Amino acid sequence: MHANQAQLLTDKIEKIVPRSERMSLTRKIQRINQLKQERNAVILVHNYQMPKIFHTVSDIVGDSLALAREAEKVDADVIVMAGVHFMAETAKLLNPNKTVLIPDTEAGCSLAESITPQDVLTLRNKYPGVPVITYVNTSAAVKAVSDICCTSGNAKKVVEALGVPRVIMIPDEYLAQNIAQQTNVEILTWKGHCQVHELIAPEDVEQMRQDHPNAAILAHPECPPEVTAAADFSGSTAEMSDFMDQKRAQNVILLTECSMSDNLAINHPDINFIRLCNLCPHMQRITIDNILDALENNRYEVNVDPSIAEPARLSIKRMLEI
Repeated sequence: MHANQAQLLTDKIEKIVPRSERMSLTRKIQRINQLKQERNAVILVHNYQMPKIFHTVSDIVGDSLALAREAEKVDADVIVMAGVHFMAETAKLLNPNKTVLIPDTEAGCSLAESITPQDVLTLRNKYPGVPVITYVNTSAAVKAVSDICCTSGNAKKVVEALGVPRVIMIPDEYLAQNIAQQTNVEILTWKGHCQVHELIAPEDVEQMRQDHPNAAILAHPECPPEVTAAADFSGSTAEMSDFMDQKRAQNVILLTECSMSDNLAINHPDINFIRLCNLCPHMQRITIDNILDALENNRYEVNVDPSIAEPARLSIKRMLEI
């Protein structure tokens, strides 16, 4: 590691890690960076990851859409997904000849677990001819029986790009309801919810307004529609980040996973972030220790059954083409 890189790393760690942890953490991060060079590996890090990962070992950071796009472009033999399992599957689908690792196989997603391929086939039988748009927060098996994928950042664009009067959007009920309010396309929904965002209620927004009347309130579209309606802005994690760059609000409340606020606070020291803190237990399963273990021991490799890989890949590629 070059001297200037080491100093930059030290500066970042000082902002996010207690002094008692810094020496041990620095050694581990340096070892991870060494292994990345030796193995020609990159680490993709979702916006909901902890700052000690997001700001130290990441090569590419972003929301699900950004990671899906960059996974396909990346020039590496090994991809480590510092996110959850469906993201690692997506990276593997777009990079079938590369080794994709997930540091903890139990890093799942309540949305992905809320629907099965058979559920999708049942919907197809109930609504013949209606295209199925599947949120990327799903398993490869569910993507394989869908027509096209979407993310929270491009869902409206995908819905309207199909040029049909009615679509099925699965599995996030709240995302689908929020998008339905922005388009004339009829959207049929499924009762899947994010276990982080479904906990946020309109009463929380009202209380925040009273406690912090000068704060801008930003809500993720996985929140209930009553919450996004009460917020000042609703958008994906990437769109929230763009809001920080463009609006320059002095006080901001993010109604989303708490690590998002922690990461943005480091990049925007002039903004006061007021936390309504809900942590994703699945994202929290990824640590510096198991990222290091993944690179040292090739643990745990993610593969997709060849019988579903091609149709699942097609659903993702259709999204990326829009």
